[in-house]
Amino acid sequence: MSLPVVAIVGRPNVGKSHLFNRIIGEATAIVSDEAGTTRDRHFGRAEWAGHDFWLVDTGGLVEDSYLPMDVAIRRQVMEAIEEADLMLFVCDARVGVHPSDARIMDLLRNSQKPWMLVANKVDNPESADFYEFYRLGVTEVYPVSASNGKGSGDLLDAVVAAIPETEETHSEAVRIAVIGRPNVGKSSFVNRLLGEDRLVVHDESGTTRDAIDAPMRYHDKELVFVDTAGLRRQSKIDDGVEFYSALRTRRAIDSSDVCILMIDATEGLQNQDLKIATMAWESGRGLIMVINKWDLFEDKTDKSAEKFRKEAAEKVPYFKFVPFLFTSAITGQRVTKALDLVLQVQEQRTRRISTSQVNDALEQLIARLQPPQAAGREVKLNYATQVEVSPPTIAVFGNNPEAIPEHYIRYLHNGFREIWGFTGSPLRIILRRKNS
Repeated sequence: MSLPVVAIVGRPNVGKSHLFNRIIGEATAIVSDEAGTTRDRHFGRAEWAGHDFWLVDTGGLVEDSYLPMDVAIRRQVMEAIEEADLMLFVCDARVGVHPSDARIMDLLRNSQKPWMLVANKVDNPESADFYEFYRLGVTEVYPVSASNGKGSGDLLDAVVAAIPETEETHSEAVRIAVIGRPNVGKSSFVNRLLGEDRLVVHDESGTTRDAIDAPMRYHDKELVFVDTAGLRRQSKIDDGVEFYSALRTRRAIDSSDVCILMIDATEGLQNQDLKIATMAWESGRGLIMVINKWDLFEDKTDKSAEKFRKEAAEKVPYFKFVPFLFTSAITGQRVTKALDLVLQVQEQRTRRISTSQVNDALEQLIARLQPPQAAGREVKLNYATQVEVSPPTIAVFGNNPEAIPEHYIRYLHNGFREIWGFTGSPLRIILRRKNS
């Protein structure tokens, strides 16, 4: 299920970035006393009381200015309003109601989306400084101090209560996010699979800006392909449309079962490709690497594909467990094999191993290599069981789990994979203390 988006909007220098950092819990956004510091957008994943959501920080909105920077920020904020499920309208309690506040509030009301008025810089909760904001016709004002954190807990309680409920669907369909950098051929690839031009294809980088669902049936299974906008490095995202395309891509990953990461064979594996792959892998999604434009790859030999795969695994060790497919979306070469890989990876990702089998495997691995002993403490692993699927997660119980070194956990991980595969899926190993 895709996470909701909460956007922080307001005039310049009211403390939006301070509030963003306070909620995210790290100093991600640039904070300065100079108005207009936040020129680009920042977003991060936030969590409160068991609820996760994307939080977006926007530049200060100056409605009457026609300076190029102010026009750009206004466009970005309008994009934020369009994309958000809930908006936090931040005002400065020390300044009081500013004429621009009323105009911004009109924009929010016209959006017909839920929003909340946050009076920032209320360092003393017993202060009455923020009362005048009720003149704007709101039913509730949330006083906070982003600098010292006062009132932020009450605000977040209200935020998670106000986020519109999204019904979680329990469809049997396998959702596949087609991800990658711009202009690597994602839309052409999906169109080739679907057998029709459902998605716009253009030589211009970044044609696809929204995530688009495209369903199909294959071997009596329903598959839903999500063709997403290309994901650039965040510092390279220069306008609001590109920024929210990146956010939509991350949401598409969150709501998918399997990710197909498309690589341009003519450009090779780029650092941004590795970051996108890790984003999907750490999110627990199945992963398939599709090397597109293979027909254009120069100096190709019978061993080129294996060399490409080997070099990729040297850069990122978990690529050893990920299937690679070398295709051409234009000629159709091996494109349909992606469908079989999707079903295979989803089966592996949802695979459940019986406790007896897991314990037998653990015994074999321990017999082959005992866990290192800690100084003055005996270290024993007693039993193991699979506790989750999607992705598979195995809990290993012992008397001193904190004494198990990382290299031995990797040994167990590789041993379990050697037995069961879990091709294309992350496999998580967690250590637990055995109850006495």
